[in-house]
Amino acid sequence: MTLLYLSKLNVFYGANHAVRDLDLQIEEGEIVGLIGANGAGKSTTMMSIMGAVKPRSGAVVFDGRNITGMAPEDVLKLGIAPVMEGRRIFQSLTVGENLRMGAATVADKDQVAKDIERWCILFPILKERYDRPAGNLSGGQQQMVAVARALMSRPRVLLMDEPSLGLAPLIVADIFKLIAELRSLGMTVLLVEQNVRMTLNIADRAYLLNLGRVEFSGTPDQIRAEADIERTYLGGGQTSAPAASPATAS
Repeated sequence: MTLLYLSKLNVFYGANHAVRDLDLQIEEGEIVGLIGANGAGKSTTMMSIMGAVKPRSGAVVFDGRNITGMAPEDVLKLGIAPVMEGRRIFQSLTVGENLRMGAATVADKDQVAKDIERWCILFPILKERYDRPAGNLSGGQQQMVAVARALMSRPRVLLMDEPSLGLAPLIVADIFKLIAELRSLGMTVLLVEQNVRMTLNIADRAYLLNLGRVEFSGTPDQIRAEADIERTYLGGGQTSAPAASPATAS
């Protein structure tokens, strides 16, 4: 079942055409990678899905409903939750308080308590640090707080923006293992990443973006065999576009 798709999406920042006629489809239960160099339009695509950026044209359709331009809080209520780049947890709040903040759209308090217990089992460090300020945790632990907080809204689709950014290699491996485990729990994930190798190791399918366009899409094996990843990442074709504004980074 197609749960989320984008059709001919175009997003501009002033004169900068950040996303160009982008088509993307995600089936329920998949991990789909959105890969490309910094400035390729990956994060802009994710923000368009969440309603944080308004497309000039094209459509974002979730579970058969056109949600293009819908307010972010309404997108969240429908069942799409983001894990933003840089984690953006509430540093001064405890781990438990962060988790409860993630459940702001869930009215059933008993269900909230059950979900907290569930995610503390999946992320044992959160139970261990439950009453400590989240800002005192390591980068990897904070990323786990960010993921668990997003899951507390009971989403049908999880949007993850550069979850490996700034983390040590061993922690990155743990984060990608966690993402793969979410699929086994039935979660649908759109993974925005620059780490191509790790993304292709866990994704069902992926889209390779360059200058806001989809250059190639397919299974990880197809992308490894047929896509010109080296050219995309090492600068081929990247000089012809206007310089990206800070908002278009990744």
